[in-house]
Amino acid sequence: MDVSDAGLKISSEQRQFARVLEIGMRTGLALLVCGFAAYMSGWLPSTVAPEALPEFWGLSVNEFRRATGATDGWGWLGRLGFGDTLPLLGIVVLCTTTLLAVGVLLVSCFRRGDRLYLVIAALEIMVLVLAASGVLTAH
Repeated sequence: MDVSDAGLKISSEQRQFARVLEIGMRTGLALLVCGFAAYMSGWLPSTVAPEALPEFWGLSVNEFRRATGATDGWGWLGRLGFGDTLPLLGIVVLCTTTLLAVGVLLVSCFRRGDRLYLVIAALEIMVLVLAASGVLTAH
C-alpha cells in the first residue's frame, strides 16, 4: 500500500481505479465540449441546424425522427461526422468509464488471486452491462 501526504493509506487498486475514472472523465468532457463547439460553429454538417432546434422541441421521438431523418438504435455510430451526433460519443465515454474502471479492478483481483473481490467485480460488470443493454426494460 502507498501512503499519501494526508496519512491515508491508498492501495494501488484505488489509484488505478481513480486514474481510469480521471482519464475517462477528462476524455468524455473534452469530446462533449469539442462536439458541441463543432455543432454550434458549423464546423461539421448537422442533421438539425442549431437555429432550427426550437421547431422540434415539442415533437415526440417518432415525430422528430420522421421530420429530421434521425436514426435510432446504433445508427448514431454511422453519423459521428455530424455535429449534432458527435457529442454522443462523449456521453458514451462517460457512461463506460465506470465499467472500464471496474474491469481494471477485475484484472487486479485476478492477478492477486482474490476470489471474493474477483466475483464481486465480475458481478458488478455483469449488472452494468445488463442495465445498459436495455434487456430489462418494461416496454
